[in-house]
Amino acid sequence: MLIQIIKFPYRWLFYHYNNMRANWRRIICTWRAKRSMQSYGLGLRVNFPCVFGSKVSVGNYCNFNGMQVLGGGEVHFGDYFHSGTECMIITQNHNYEGEMIPYDNTYIYKNVSIGECVWFGNRVIVTGNVTIGEGAIIAAGSVVCKDVPPLAIVGGNPAKVIKYRDKVHYYKLKSEGKFN
Repeated sequence: MLIQIIKFPYRWLFYHYNNMRANWRRIICTWRAKRSMQSYGLGLRVNFPCVFGSKVSVGNYCNFNGMQVLGGGEVHFGDYFHSGTECMIITQNHNYEGEMIPYDNTYIYKNVSIGECVWFGNRVIVTGNVTIGEGAIIAAGSVVCKDVPPLAIVGGNPAKVIKYRDKVHYYKLKSEGKFN
């Protein structure tokens, strides 16, 4: 009985200490992300360290969990975007049709546009010149190298449409303002 009484404060302190650490990590990661982005909206939340280029614009209430946006191309995230961990967007590639083999010293820049209410699973990779439609869900481990239609659920390498979300249900929730 005495041992249980002594353990309780330690459990309580351990819980609150870990919760406080997570809050500080989120504050610092969000601050760093805001410094590197071109623009960002209200309610930006960066839970884990992320890398953003200077040509990244983010909508309102976006949530990042370890995203890397690599290269010099432009990337636009719509409102209410959510990402899993270790996601990557590649907007720059070597010029393999240049003056040297296998590639020369110039780069080809490509843009990426991501619609509203898009959700990336863990370890998603998106290549340049891609548009991801509103309400799309990208399954974990997918490699997106072509446009994704609105409300599509895609997965695989290369990512292919698995099915579509229920359009009536999606737009009903959106009109009621039920966002996470």
